[in-house]
Amino acid sequence: MAESWVNSAERIGSDLHLELSGGGSRRAALIRALRAAVQDGRLAPGTRLPPYRSLAADLGVARNTVADAYAELVAEGWLTARQGSGTRVAERAAPPPRVRVPKRSPSAPAKPAHNLVQGQPDAGSFPRAAWLAAARRAFAAAPNEAFGPGDPQGRIELRRALASYLARVRGTRTDPDRIVVCSGFAHALRLLFGGPGGGAGGGVLRGPVAVEAYGLGFHRSILDAARVRTLPLNLDEHGARVEELADLPGPVRAVLLTPAHQFPTGGPLHPARRSAVVDWARTHGGLILEDDYDGEFRYDREPVGAVQGLDPERVVYIGSVSKSLSPAVRIGWMVLPEHLVGAVLAAKGEREAWVSVPDQLTLADLIDSGHYDRHIRRMRQRYRRRRDHLVATLAERAPHITVTGIAAGLHAVLRLPPGTEATAVKAAAWQGVGLEGLSGYRHPAAAHAQDGLVVGYATPPEHGYAAAVEALCGVLPPAPDEG
Repeated sequence: MAESWVNSAERIGSDLHLELSGGGSRRAALIRALRAAVQDGRLAPGTRLPPYRSLAADLGVARNTVADAYAELVAEGWLTARQGSGTRVAERAAPPPRVRVPKRSPSAPAKPAHNLVQGQPDAGSFPRAAWLAAARRAFAAAPNEAFGPGDPQGRIELRRALASYLARVRGTRTDPDRIVVCSGFAHALRLLFGGPGGGAGGGVLRGPVAVEAYGLGFHRSILDAARVRTLPLNLDEHGARVEELADLPGPVRAVLLTPAHQFPTGGPLHPARRSAVVDWARTHGGLILEDDYDGEFRYDREPVGAVQGLDPERVVYIGSVSKSLSPAVRIGWMVLPEHLVGAVLAAKGEREAWVSVPDQLTLADLIDSGHYDRHIRRMRQRYRRRRDHLVATLAERAPHITVTGIAAGLHAVLRLPPGTEATAVKAAAWQGVGLEGLSGYRHPAAAHAQDGLVVGYATPPEHGYAAAVEALCGVLPPAPDEG
């Protein structure tokens, strides 16, 4: 039995939303609607319009009505029609819309010419070819059910790949059933403690929470939004002073640490302190939240393993690909103590807080195929060269400025003479150098303040890095004896 032309038309052409309103015939209404769509920019010059029968089926009008409307607009110059090319919007059918550019205040600094803001990998280094190849392989191998409702815990392919990778590279002890995929560290924190966007079931943990005296302000904001009190631990060259946990007003239920590479000051947590904080968690029934934000990027030796390996039932290990691949790939993970898995999944809720399944499948293949390891090694070499260049240039041009912390990560902290940070940040803004002062990362209740700059050496494109470092040197305060 032959298909009706309506059913056949539903399989061809592209969708085009038009409102046939106003008086007159359907033909006149269609002409008005098409003209309006071109004039307001919804149909850009060169856009191919649906075939007669496809648009007629969508609008519920006769094919001749669409054919006549197209012919009228071709005659008026709104559309063009060529054999084999279909009907398209004419290239000069309407003047380009005027773009209103807001005026910048004369007192406002311009957009930075050199972006040294921390936290962003080199966007041009994203492994596009490897990602596309992984996506093709993953999609070809994926079962049909992978494109159904899915699993809020995350695709099993990715959880298996992560369990193997993290054990091999970061020294974690886990299995796929104890991993929950999320969209990054902030999402993990909201799931654990609740607050806006935390999931259907609210938070799993309660405060107070001990945090490092310097850290990301928006992490503290997430905890504040969940009405979780944060208490700062002082820092020194050995990382967080975890012995202060016993003296904090309590009961402190958890401690949030960046043990591999303290953020942002740059020191690792000393081995004795690693053991001490695990002992504290066991003795007091507490939890350690381990933010392993750039654990793979250690340049002077092999990366130190995760604290989670010391006691998987007392540590929530959290990681993501925001530093290793791109913050645009919204994939992170929690390696959880067994007793927290069900509660975290309940907090995550049904569907709304899931990570894209195609991206999960692609990342799983990227890890399993070895391309993720190769990308990490390549970027480790590149970022090491950048850090070495920064340190060498400062030693020559500004020897009074000290680069603190270990050779690791995607940023460095420059210690400044007391009282000079605010002036240096302001000078950088006016000279087109985007960076941040260390004071912006200080907990409001922290006892000690230090002057410094947080410099993201991974952010600039490769061709612009040397110029960015030169511009940085131009805004640094002089040595005290130089005035």
